[in-house]
Amino acid sequence: MSESKREEVTRPVAEVYEEFFVPAILQAWAIRVTKAARIQPGQTVLDVACGTGVLARTVAKRVGPSGSVVGVDPNEGMLAVARRKAPTIEWREGRAEILPFEANSFDTVVSQFGLMFFEDRRQAILEMMRVLRHGGRLVVAVWDSIENTPGDFAVVNLLHRLYGEGVAEGWLLAHSLGDLEILSALFSEAGVVGAGITRQKGIARFPSLHAWLRIEVKAWLLADRMNELQFEAFLAEAAELLRPFVATDGTAALPAPAYIVTATK
Repeated sequence: MSESKREEVTRPVAEVYEEFFVPAILQAWAIRVTKAARIQPGQTVLDVACGTGVLARTVAKRVGPSGSVVGVDPNEGMLAVARRKAPTIEWREGRAEILPFEANSFDTVVSQFGLMFFEDRRQAILEMMRVLRHGGRLVVAVWDSIENTPGDFAVVNLLHRLYGEGVAEGWLLAHSLGDLEILSALFSEAGVVGAGITRQKGIARFPSLHAWLRIEVKAWLLADRMNELQFEAFLAEAAELLRPFVATDGTAALPAPAYIVTATK
């Protein structure tokens, strides 16, 4: 999702995000992040940039009724869907750079695929560590580089060829922390000592290339620039480039690797 569209998310778009992208890829990563966080029953957990709440909901199953989960996000459209999906979880509007919580409030802080988009990444990490209790665990997931994500790489290059450089800046931003040295340096600069970083393989599973690209490109990225005929022409070229990732039944399975960062306060 592009940076400009990300800031313009309305409830209908948030619903599409929940219904389409959560089962396609985000649910699987929520399970991995929860496992990396070593969530225990009874813990208090904060999910930063919670979106529609897939990670918070997954965590809630682990902490159980004796624990508590809070999801914070700057977008009210995302939070509206989150509240409807899980009314028993506390949902708060807020930015990662200024978390609306007291210091040492949570046993665990998690954040899934939000850090790349924060205006001040270092400050966001400082804030996540601030609200974490001593001995608590921080777990953050970010996408690998676009060069290591062949489906996105092919689509972005095609978009640049057809519509010019800069058209997919938001897409590139999503992969901007997919360099181990850059990622490690960011956490070091935020004073996080001994952070562990692991690269994990992932798969994005879509019902079809058409379904994925209609939402990602036609409806969101180029909603004001691409008509139906242009989309069909774009889809034809994209389908040829992405043929290795499409099964005989038309479903698409595209590599989507990511890094998981873990740290203890």
